Amino acid sequence: MTQGQWAGVDRYLADLLVPSDPALEATLQASADAGLPPMSVAPNQGKLLHLLVLASGARTVLEIGTLGGYSTIWLARALPSSGRLVTLEADPRHAAVAEHNIERAGLSDVVEILIGPAAETLPKLVAQHRPPFDLVFIDADKPATAEYLAWSLKLSHVGSLIIVDNVARRGQVIESESDDPNVQGMRRFLDQLASEARVSATAIQTVGVKGYDGFVLAVVTANDALDIA
Repeated sequence: MTQGQWAGVDRYLADLLVPSDPALEATLQASADAGLPPMSVAPNQGKLLHLLVLASGARTVLEIGTLGGYSTIWLARALPSSGRLVTLEADPRHAAVAEHNIERAGLSDVVEILIGPAAETLPKLVAQHRPPFDLVFIDADKPATAEYLAWSLKLSHVGSLIIVDNVARRGQVIESESDDPNVQGMRRFLDQLASEARVSATAIQTVGVKGYDGFVLAVVTANDALDIA
């Protein structure tokens, strides 16, 4: 098995199951034209996020890491008419690109972009006593993922779904002596997740156009910090 074969299968499946979409394609192009890093989820991964929102019946979504808004659009489109998505982006330039992409997709009334480091915006969301989110998608700077999980639990209720991307790090996550801060960040997160009594979680490895990686899927089963489901 090779990267070329993984990518070929991804393209085959996406051509069959993920129809061409002008707004999403324009989002990727605008992000590339603006020089944003090519780190958006793959089309079939975006469709998976969309389906998870639908399947869970989520009405409110928190996204940590907006980039150009590609995954934001997938998530927001699955929400009901009264739904709301809050997305956090540290880089103002990325946020500006995302805002334009989200507007073009007709989702400006659904999506709220908060600009600033998530380590600052997440505590503000808690301090504002916002209603808990039904689904959280974490796809931001990897060294801080454990902290993002802790804040996400404060912003969740029993039954909330938490999805974390890029957890396998091309298999390097098993390297305890790695000097890669992204690998060590994911190891800290996974250690925290394993010891967290308030969630039931699993991790799945993936291959495809984005290479070899994986994601975590967790359901909040108890929440001492904010249980107002």
